Amino acid sequence: MNIGLFTETYYPEINGVANSVYMLKHELENRGHNVYVFTTTTPNAPEYEYNVFRVPSVPFIFITERRVGLFYQPSLASIIKKLNLDIIHTHTEFSLGIFGRIMARELKLPIVHTYHTIYEDYTHYLTRFKLLDRRAKAFARIYSKLCCNSARRVIVPTEKTKQLLMRYKVHKDISVIPTGIDLRKFDKSNYSNDMIRALKDKYNIKPDEKVMIYVGRVSQEKNLEELVNAMPAYMSRRSDLKFVIVGGGPALEGLKGLVNRYKLKERFVFTGAQPWDSIGLYYRLGDVFVSASRSETQGLTYIEAMASGLPIVAREDRCLDDILKQGENGYAFTDEKGLYEGLDQILYLDKTTDYSANAENTARQFSAQEYARKVEEVYRQVSGITDPAGQRNGGEMIKI
Repeated sequence: MNIGLFTETYYPEINGVANSVYMLKHELENRGHNVYVFTTTTPNAPEYEYNVFRVPSVPFIFITERRVGLFYQPSLASIIKKLNLDIIHTHTEFSLGIFGRIMARELKLPIVHTYHTIYEDYTHYLTRFKLLDRRAKAFARIYSKLCCNSARRVIVPTEKTKQLLMRYKVHKDISVIPTGIDLRKFDKSNYSNDMIRALKDKYNIKPDEKVMIYVGRVSQEKNLEELVNAMPAYMSRRSDLKFVIVGGGPALEGLKGLVNRYKLKERFVFTGAQPWDSIGLYYRLGDVFVSASRSETQGLTYIEAMASGLPIVAREDRCLDDILKQGENGYAFTDEKGLYEGLDQILYLDKTTDYSANAENTARQFSAQEYARKVEEVYRQVSGITDPAGQRNGGEMIKI
């Protein structure tokens, strides 16, 4: 098949959507398809990228590390019309997603849409007042519904997100397909003890210290402030504990200020954003992955952490229903007491449960290969192409 993926964010940007689309392109290519990505220009992008087309873009006014592209590029539209696409798959509701929907309508192609982001959790970037925020959330729900109902099929990563869209009155078929990851990237065998020791030395982490780690965007909706607020009491009785936060974002400076006010600067490590190619090594710094986020559609970093052998302690959330197994690969919490108990069990008390092995076993079901296979099946269902050679229902052959 000839497949067009439209996304606002793509490698080398570091976020769940960028990683998902990058991985999907390569896994679909491994399955014999021609895959074309249409995305925005971004700093530090490779000079040459196979079948990747970038449109001029500017930083998003409210989230400056995100970019938005032009809504329609006539020259690129001419190229797309020559690619003989069989299907268009949009991964954004905004400029590139609109472009993808326009091209699907002009070319009379089926469109699949993946709903990656629960936008009503992000309206605080647009308004500071409660009344306006309520209206912004209402608009986010309506706009999400319109975008999803314009597709032939919607893909979501969790049952939580499917139920949310159904409450929005999305009436199109919704397929729950957990986003996969490249498990090889997080395999322990990739990283020698010397590599891990050197990275720990860089951040002044001693061999006998235990490490809580968070990897991801540092922003209000990730709720890291709740974790930091819980640390003075916990760290006062756990003198060998450090908290490593890997990532950047608009809440980073405020979080550092909070740590300083608690006089815990020596117990925290802020690495800032790190290159995606190095993230697997950074997970090796940790003994347990922690998160208090309530805004996840799936939480890919939970799966990455588990693939790295890290148990997780995370705020209870329905996106964890198929990931977190209480007392086996981690613990969910709803308050500080639950957070402390989960950390204690994993780091200090329970010497019989192999949390690391259990976490790795859980992650294996989220392989990139399985994700691509399931997405490919959706493509076949909505396009009428029934076999890898490109046979359409009705006998027409499609070149690939």
